[in-house]
Amino acid sequence: MPFNLTQKILSAHLTDGQAVSGREVGIRIDQSLTQDATGTTAFLLLEAMDIPRVRTELSVSYVDHNMPQFGPENHNDHIYLQSVAARMGVYFSRPGNGICHQVHLERFARPGRTLLGSDSHTPTCGGMGMIAIGAGGLDVAVAMGGGAFYLAWPKVIGVELRGKLPPWVSAKDIILRVLSILTTKGNVGCVIEYFGPGVAGLSVPARATCTNMGAELGVTTSIFPADEVTRQFLAAQGRETQFTPLSADEGAAYDRLTKRLHKEKDKAVIDNINRFCTQVEIGKPDKDGFVEVSFGRIVLDLAELEPLAAAPSSPDNVVRVADIAGLKVNQVAIGSCTNSSVQDMSLCAAALHGRMVHPDVELAISPGSRQVLSMLAESGRLADMVAAGARILECACGPCIGQGFSPADGAVSLRTFNRNFAGRSGTEGDKIYLVSPETAIAAAIFGQVTDPRDLSNLLGFESAKIAPPGRFRVDDRMLIPPLPDSTGVEVIRGPTIVKPPAGQPPPDRLDGRVLIKVADKITTDHIMPAGTLLKYRSNVPQYADYVFNCFNEAGKPTFAQRALALKDAGRAGIVVAGDSYGQGSSREHAALCPMCLGVRAVIAKAIERMHQANLVNFAVLPLIFADPADYDRIQAGDDLLIADLRLAVESQEDATVKNATRNFEFPCKILLAPRQRKILSAGGLLAYTRKGP
Repeated sequence: MPFNLTQKILSAHLTDGQAVSGREVGIRIDQSLTQDATGTTAFLLLEAMDIPRVRTELSVSYVDHNMPQFGPENHNDHIYLQSVAARMGVYFSRPGNGICHQVHLERFARPGRTLLGSDSHTPTCGGMGMIAIGAGGLDVAVAMGGGAFYLAWPKVIGVELRGKLPPWVSAKDIILRVLSILTTKGNVGCVIEYFGPGVAGLSVPARATCTNMGAELGVTTSIFPADEVTRQFLAAQGRETQFTPLSADEGAAYDRLTKRLHKEKDKAVIDNINRFCTQVEIGKPDKDGFVEVSFGRIVLDLAELEPLAAAPSSPDNVVRVADIAGLKVNQVAIGSCTNSSVQDMSLCAAALHGRMVHPDVELAISPGSRQVLSMLAESGRLADMVAAGARILECACGPCIGQGFSPADGAVSLRTFNRNFAGRSGTEGDKIYLVSPETAIAAAIFGQVTDPRDLSNLLGFESAKIAPPGRFRVDDRMLIPPLPDSTGVEVIRGPTIVKPPAGQPPPDRLDGRVLIKVADKITTDHIMPAGTLLKYRSNVPQYADYVFNCFNEAGKPTFAQRALALKDAGRAGIVVAGDSYGQGSSREHAALCPMCLGVRAVIAKAIERMHQANLVNFAVLPLIFADPADYDRIQAGDDLLIADLRLAVESQEDATVKNATRNFEFPCKILLAPRQRKILSAGGLLAYTRKGP
C-alpha cells in the first residue's frame, strides 16, 4: 500500500496506538524548541517532574519574544532560561540570535525528524520535510522528559502544486490562496501535505512560509517533501550530511475533507473549493441554509497565481491585491517568522536600492536571524535599506506579537506577518493587511497598495527573483551548546518567576456560573493578551488579572474579579463560546490563567486542537454543544449544573447540563480520548505524569 509522507514519518515514530483516522496515538519526539514567552513555564513544569536532563535527541531554548525589557521581568526570564538550559542539557539561543523558527530552520531542522515546539508556528520546519507540531508548554515539557506526544491520527489533505510562480508572486500568495479555500475553521485533526512538480521551484524558505502560516488553518502541521532543493539548502548551511530524501510513495492517497458552510454567507469559500479542489460534492441546504461540502485534494497552478492579501481582521479574509490597489498606506512592516529569510530581505533591499521610502509611510524591517542580518550587512543590502529610510528592528518577533511599532489610529498597515487578529498589533480597531514582501515593499515605495507585478515597469526593476545563497554565513557563537556534565549547575530564579498553580480533579457535581459568553473565532489573544503584558507570563497569578482583558468594561468588575469572587464562594467559573474557540497561538496561559481563577469548564460549538489539549492538561473540561442552537439559549450570568461530572469525565460520551437560571437542560459531547479522560481525572497532565498511566 503506498503511503503519503505524513504517514511515513508518523508511522516511523509511533509508540502507542494504531494508525486509524481520528484515533489518538503517541509519537516519539526527536527535537523540541521553546521560546521565552512560553519556555519559562515549560521549564518550571519540567523541573516539577524531577527529570535531571532532557531525553530528546536535541532541544533548544530560544529567546525571541520578550525583548524590550521594560522592568526586570524579561531579563529575569532570560537568566533563568539560560541557567536551566545549562542544567537540563539544552541548547540556548541567546537574545539577538533570532526568531526560533528561522534559526531552527537554518541550524537544526532535519528531514524525517519530529519536532515539538511551545509555539504555534513550529510547523515552519515542515518546509524541511519534518513533522513539526506546535503544542502547549506542558506537552513540550513531557516530550523533553522522554514522554510521547499524543495527537489524533490525522487526515492528510493533499495540496498539489503545478507550474512555476510568475515574477512578483511568492509563497505568501500560495498560503493565502489555501486559506481562502480551507479558511481558519474546520480543519482540526488534519495535516497539509504539499506535493507535485511545482514544489521543485520553491526554495526551502519559501516552503517554510507556507508551512508557517499553515498554523492559521488550524491544522496539526504542514509538510513538504525533502528533495534536491532541500539538499542544496542544507549543503549551503554546512549540514549536507543531515539530508535524507523523502517523499510520498507513487500513488499515495490523500483524505477527503467535509465542511459545513453557509450557502450564501460562505459563497466565496464554496466558489474557491469548486475552482481549486477535486471531487467536489455539495449537499442540499438545511433549514438554516448550511450545506455539507466534501472535496478531495487542492490543485494550484502556480503560473496562474496572483498577489493576494488578508484583509482585516482574519488571515482567511483573502482579497486580490489588484482589487485594493490605490488604498493609502501609512505603515509597512517586513519580517516575522513567516517572511524574514535572506531571499525575502534581499528582494526588498534590491527594490529599495537608490530610492526612498514614501514620505507618508513608516517602514520597519526585522531580519529573522543574526545570520540573515549579517549576510545583509556583508552584501551591502542592509545599507540600501538604511539609506532608503527603513527602520531596522531587532532580530525578534517584535511587532508581530504587539511588541512595538503599533499603527496610528485609523492607519493602514501592511505586514508580512501571519496573523492580523483585531487588536493584536497593540492598536484597538487596527487595519492590518497580511501581504507578501513583494506587495509590502511596493506599498512602502509608493505610499499606497500597489500590485507588485507593476514594479518592473514602475521601477525598471526587471527581476523579482533572488537566487538562494550558495553558502550561508555560519556563526553559531550565539548558540550555547549543552554541557556534557551539568551536575552542580545552579538554576537562577528571579523574584518574578513563580511556580505555576496545579489543576484539580473534577468534582462529583459541577455547580458553576457562566462568567462570559463569547462569539465565534475567539483567539488566544482575546483570552490572554500578548504585547506589553507578555512579561507577566512567568507569574501566572499576576498574568491571570488580564484574562479576557479586551472584553472588560470601564467601571465594571473585570472577568478576573468576577471569577475570583465566584471561586471564593466555592463555585466554578464557566466560559461559553461559539465556533473555533481558542484559535491562534499555543499559549497554554489561555487555559492555565482561567484555571487559576477557578474556571472549570468551557462549553463551545468547537474548540481548536492546541487549546483543547491545553484545557485538558490543566484540568479544565472542554464540552461541545450537541446542538449548536443551544448556544443561543444561554446568557452570561446563568447558573449551570452538571450532576455526576466525575463519572461523565471517566466514561461517558456526553453530559447533561442544567441551566438552573432558565430552567432547561441541554446535552454536550465529551470528545476526549481515553488518555485525556485519565488526565482530567488526575487533575491535569502534570499530576498524571507524576502518577504514571
